[in-house]
Amino acid sequence: MTTLTEGGARGPAAVSDPLLRATVRHSGPRCTALALVSMASTGANLALPVALGRALDLLLARDPDGSRWVLWCAVLVLAAAVLDAIETVLGGTTNARATAWLRHGLVRHVLAVGPRALTRFGPGDLVARLVGNAAQAGTAPATAAALLAALAGPLGAVAALALIDLRLAAVFLIGAPLLALVLRALARDSSDCVTRYQRAQGRIAGGLAEAVAGHRTIAAAGTADRTVARVLRPLAELSDQGHRMWHVQGRAAARAATVAPLLQLAVVATAGVLLARQHLTVGELLAASRYAVLAAGVGVLVGQLSGLVRARTAAERLDEVRREPPTAYGERVLPSAGTGRLELRSVTVRRGGRTVLDRVDLVVPAGATVAVVGRSGAGKSLLAAVAGRLTDPDEGEVRLDGVPLPELDRRELRRAIVHAFERPALLGESVEDTIAFGVVRPSPARIREAARAAHADGFVRRLPDGYATPCADAPLSGGEAQRLGLARAFARDSRLLVLDDALSSLDTLTEHDITDALLRATTGGSRLLIAHRVTTAARADTVVWLDKGTVRAVGPHTELWRTAEYRELFGSRGAPGGEGR
Repeated sequence: MTTLTEGGARGPAAVSDPLLRATVRHSGPRCTALALVSMASTGANLALPVALGRALDLLLARDPDGSRWVLWCAVLVLAAAVLDAIETVLGGTTNARATAWLRHGLVRHVLAVGPRALTRFGPGDLVARLVGNAAQAGTAPATAAALLAALAGPLGAVAALALIDLRLAAVFLIGAPLLALVLRALARDSSDCVTRYQRAQGRIAGGLAEAVAGHRTIAAAGTADRTVARVLRPLAELSDQGHRMWHVQGRAAARAATVAPLLQLAVVATAGVLLARQHLTVGELLAASRYAVLAAGVGVLVGQLSGLVRARTAAERLDEVRREPPTAYGERVLPSAGTGRLELRSVTVRRGGRTVLDRVDLVVPAGATVAVVGRSGAGKSLLAAVAGRLTDPDEGEVRLDGVPLPELDRRELRRAIVHAFERPALLGESVEDTIAFGVVRPSPARIREAARAAHADGFVRRLPDGYATPCADAPLSGGEAQRLGLARAFARDSRLLVLDDALSSLDTLTEHDITDALLRATTGGSRLLIAHRVTTAARADTVVWLDKGTVRAVGPHTELWRTAEYRELFGSRGAPGGEGR
């Protein structure tokens, strides 16, 4: 099976060609059928002038065979019409299937890359590439097949002129290099402006995605007008490149429109001279005039070349995503006797040239609950991502029960480490599917048990269809969405449960009850909590104090509470022995 990972990377042109070739190979049967139909249609159009000329000569000579040749002309016209209709249908379905194949493969690749893909490109730009650019690149197979027929038409017409009289072909070929130069300039000049146009589209899509995600903040701040201006800032460049693109194509078409009629006129004038000298018949003059039009018909070539340039440029943008390496997994499994001991050894993570985590050493003992606290920007969420291998450290090593995380089998890793987030993505067709979402689907009984532990069962049962209610139709608050995310985590037997601020939207009483469920032995394994509330940190076995990407202190909450700066993390400046006990 052809995959999207074929080909090397030697430069923009080199990296896009393998992707286009892979797309054409995937569409091989349809592409072949489309090429055959296109060539047959071209053949019918090439046969029609000679048939018309022969019919005209016979009719002028009052030959009875003239009627038969008129019938043949009608058959050719009908065949060309039918073949054109088939070509349109085949072209549309080929484009749709190629686009679907590209999107399917690239979505799988983005998911294989993981969160790093969003960091590298941004959600809006990724959507623009996977939707718009994939559709443009998906036209490559049909365009390539049609381009063959578009080239065969002028070449066949020149050959037909030579068969009528070599002098007609010679007259046309004298001016043919001018047409070739027009096409070459079109391909060269279009590439750059199409690239800039598509990049501007990506920037607009990225800004729009950010604005949609932050719509409440924008509305509360009253900055809608400024946000619109910011999102549409690349619109001027988009307009400039769009105008430039159409200018390039219009200039090519204008040059072709100037050169082509002159060539046609030269061929017809030469044919007229040959007719006057009785070297040609009237029918051959008619055929020569038609072949001159077909030979000079670069308008079709201009359109096909422009489409191929757009497809190639779109493929380059897709290939930038394709070249982002997927997350690699090993084949090891965890020891059966392990119970969730997590070790971070000299872990360093950099983002944008800045060290966010700096040589972090951390141990989460088996079966223990460890809370990570620190000011905003200290690197807490990044540490949680490293602990569950949602991102890999630039330096250092992360082990679970003695096994380095990169050496674990993907399914083994995702069974062993479960995450709950501040803003969980509610994936699945129903609430039950959302809680069951994961590598292994828990039983319905386990799903409801987990919902009760997360204090979600009550509001779920009040939904219109209970656990069968689609999440899109469920009016959930932020706290209720968090509880569904917690239920999804509780529904699995994991060695390590990572909660990245997953209790932040809960009221104090609900948080207390859920923390009780977390600390019960029935939840299994160890727990790593990103904590912002003093009550959460106080109930953990150990607290890790993260400060500017380094571990400042590790110990029980009661001991750390004696430090004034630690108390200030939770907005308290009171004396030791107060709120945190």
